[in-house]
Amino acid sequence: MIFDPPLAEAVLRRRYKRFLADLELPGGETLTVHVPNTGAMTLCAEPGSRAWYSTSDDPRRKLAGTLEIVESAGALAGVNTARTNALVEEALAAGRIPELAGYGQRRREVRSGDSRLDFLLEGAGPPAWVEVKNVTLVDGAAAIFPDAVTARGLKHVERLRALEGEGARAVLLFVVQREDADHFRPAAAIDPAYARALAAAHAEGVEILCYQARVSPREICLRRALPVVVD
Repeated sequence: MIFDPPLAEAVLRRRYKRFLADLELPGGETLTVHVPNTGAMTLCAEPGSRAWYSTSDDPRRKLAGTLEIVESAGALAGVNTARTNALVEEALAAGRIPELAGYGQRRREVRSGDSRLDFLLEGAGPPAWVEVKNVTLVDGAAAIFPDAVTARGLKHVERLRALEGEGARAVLLFVVQREDADHFRPAAAIDPAYARALAAAHAEGVEILCYQARVSPREICLRRALPVVVD
């Protein structure tokens, strides 16, 4: 995923009302931008952090700017969760996720029960239901999710467990949008119920994948698979 033009740099002054942030531009002016991230953005919303934003020319938008990247503990973290599914779709089309290769059809945002899952991949064999989660929090060398208690995330895990039980292929794909982690694990200290559900789902056959992205103001792309530790 290439940013054209490249993202502009600023300083993050505050994130507030969840979806808003004030940035200080190089000339000292304040720019309010949209923050497309419903999570807590723990360690990714510290005042004074370097930040990068995109600008839209869509006249229908109330705010032209969108927060895309924040520097966190020396690493660039992609905080725009609206980019994550597009990043995965790009990788699927290019065959960069070998575990999910070989499907002829790909649909996005497909309803299953009372949930809507990110991808449904269809081909000769059983369909593959794929839910994607963006990861920006680290604990040491571990990328961890979630960064706050997530009832919605728990619901998605339970839906994947049900689909696996019905004979479908069920996949939870974590996308780590920072380069300072070398493995993934659930954030049990933050949301123990989610961690327990993830371990149970894995034991029952739900596949848990993790891919790390290379993040820069010019481009974000999936770089490599990371080991997953759920037990």
